[in-house]
Amino acid sequence: MNYTIEEIKSQHDMTVCDIIKKVGREYGAIGEGFGPSDSEVKTMSQHYKNENASRYLVASIEGDIVGGSGIAAFNNSNEICELRKLFLLPESRGLGIGKKLTEECLEYAKSKGYKHCYLDTLTSMKSAIALYKKLGFQFLDKPLPGTIHNGCDVWMLKEL
Repeated sequence: MNYTIEEIKSQHDMTVCDIIKKVGREYGAIGEGFGPSDSEVKTMSQHYKNENASRYLVASIEGDIVGGSGIAAFNNSNEICELRKLFLLPESRGLGIGKKLTEECLEYAKSKGYKHCYLDTLTSMKSAIALYKKLGFQFLDKPLPGTIHNGCDVWMLKEL
C-alpha cells in the first residue's frame, strides 16, 4: 500500500489530535502524564517548526492521514532531542510507516546537530518498542530528568 509523508500543516491539526487521542486510549495512555494529554496536541502545527529545530510529520494513505511522529528538543537541550508522538491508526500498522516516520525524524535531528534522541513510551506498545530497538535505541533504567510523561514506564535513548 502506498503512503506519503509530509510536514504537518494547520489543516491537519484536528485530524492528528483525534488520532493521538484515539490511539492513546487504545493503549491506556489517558490523563495527565501521557502524551495525548499534552496541550500541544490540539495545535501540533504551531508547536513543531523548523525555527525551533523541531518538526512533525504526518503520514497519509490515499489522502487520509493515518498518523504521524515528531522530533523536538528535550527540555530546551541543544544536544538531546525527543522522538514525540509516534501514533498510527491500526489499519496503517505493519506497513513500514512508523519506521519511515522515525527514520525521517532521526535524520532531521542529526541535521540540526542533536547528539542523542530520547523517548518515553508504554510497555503495552510492544510493536513500537520493537521498532525502537531495531533502530538502535537502548533501554534506560529511569526517565531522563525533566521528563513530563510520568505515566510512561519505558525510556530509551539513541546516539545519533
